[in-house]
Amino acid sequence: MREDIIAGSRVRLTGGADRSGGGDGPLVVLLHGFGAPGDDLVPLSRQLDVPHAVRFAFPEAPIDLGAALGSGYGGGRAWWMIDPAWLSPTTQEKRSDRSRLIPPGLVEARRSIASVLEGLGASPERTVLGGFSQGAMLTMDIATRAERPFAGLALMSGATIALDDWKAGLERLRDVPVLTPSWPFPRALSFAIYCVRRAQTSDGSSSPAAIRSPGARWTVSGS
Repeated sequence: MREDIIAGSRVRLTGGADRSGGGDGPLVVLLHGFGAPGDDLVPLSRQLDVPHAVRFAFPEAPIDLGAALGSGYGGGRAWWMIDPAWLSPTTQEKRSDRSRLIPPGLVEARRSIASVLEGLGASPERTVLGGFSQGAMLTMDIATRAERPFAGLALMSGATIALDDWKAGLERLRDVPVLTPSWPFPRALSFAIYCVRRAQTSDGSSSPAAIRSPGARWTVSGS
């Protein structure tokens, strides 16, 4: 593994011909969640069944939570800030609907990843984009706005935000394979399926997006 600064963002790179992100193989870009360190998802590259040529990139979120919230969050990063009170059990029980919320910082995070992808020379048709929690939300936000569809999406344990904007972009996901495992929260409703169901029921129309079942398994082609 090696670290690089790409378009102003720290990125961990692994896999590929030199096991440090080298070569011109397909690319898997994974975005960590709120409060996680930048290298949180790097071990996944050793667990996925992919051809040797597949490269992995793990961008680090721009916000240092230790600096923003104190030493209790030391080492943690965020793509955008959230109210820490939302994480308390009492607040979660209220389950206020934030599905249409466009959090401050989302636009900047989307632009940051777009710049990283450009810096990596990532062609969407040979790139799988994914993330965990806040990283999954950012993945969905990027994918529903992308001019060209990605080779696949991996959406792990996210939540719905910016629903009205996402609905407008669901057509872009028509033929995109979407991996939506519920692990490690088995009772959590599959993120992508939930997003699409919300879009279906909010206006009564049928979504065109192709969504795979939770636990679906697919591999990245080495060609």
